[in-house]
Amino acid sequence: MANIKNYYDKKQLMEKLSQELKSLEQDSALQKDLDFEGKIRDLIKKYGKEPRDVLKILSVIDPTIGESGEVNLKRKPRAMKVYKNPHTGEVVKTKGGNHKTLKAWRDKYGAEEVDKWKE
Repeated sequence: MANIKNYYDKKQLMEKLSQELKSLEQDSALQKDLDFEGKIRDLIKKYGKEPRDVLKILSVIDPTIGESGEVNLKRKPRAMKVYKNPHTGEVVKTKGGNHKTLKAWRDKYGAEEVDKWKE
């Protein structure tokens, strides 16, 4: 009996997906994008190139496009922060706030107090 229910569930899902696909096929914006994709593929084939060759060319035109084809949104590296404990003279250098010693200091002295120790 479980097989019958599974069968009808899948059949119902296929019908729903078929309706969604028909709706998408009638979308003019999708049709324009598919037409554009087809023309690009034809050009790639005509000139005997690979998609990565196109990406290399595009990355020269627009440096934010990497060879992976995705926009290159590299983060700016975090600045080094230096904290000096006035009670012990101990110095901690870190680029993040998840440092073991800093956590211990914050637990002992409070976060506001430790933030004042930043040089």
